[in-house]
Amino acid sequence: MARQVAAARARAEVIVVRAAGGLVIREDEVLLVHRPRYDDWTFPKGKAYDGETDEDCALREVLEETGYLCTLRTELSATEYVDGKGRPKRVRWWLMDPIGGHFTPTDEVDEIRWIAPAGAATLLSFGRDVALLAELP
Repeated sequence: MARQVAAARARAEVIVVRAAGGLVIREDEVLLVHRPRYDDWTFPKGKAYDGETDEDCALREVLEETGYLCTLRTELSATEYVDGKGRPKRVRWWLMDPIGGHFTPTDEVDEIRWIAPAGAATLLSFGRDVALLAELP
């Protein structure tokens, strides 16, 4: 994967897609989202708007995808990969605490699960997401 990211960056006029998201923790569980478009399980995340900070992007995307208003705790490791359009993408991640809200299914996210990290490791669709679980307190 690192070679694909490096190759994508080497192309002329390539811009790294900036994104951010959160590992939302409640007691001993982490929040996962199911995206029906891709039929995958992942953590809530999304692309940043021009002029938006990565922190604000992470909070906005978690709220939009899950319905949960959160606060940031600590920053976790970033992930990098090539997106479906062949562009390099960098996602910054934060550990988050939910402070309110509730989930309503949408076309983008049709289901969420609060799950123990061990169960999350078997449900997550991407190895890069599984690796983030090792950073949970």
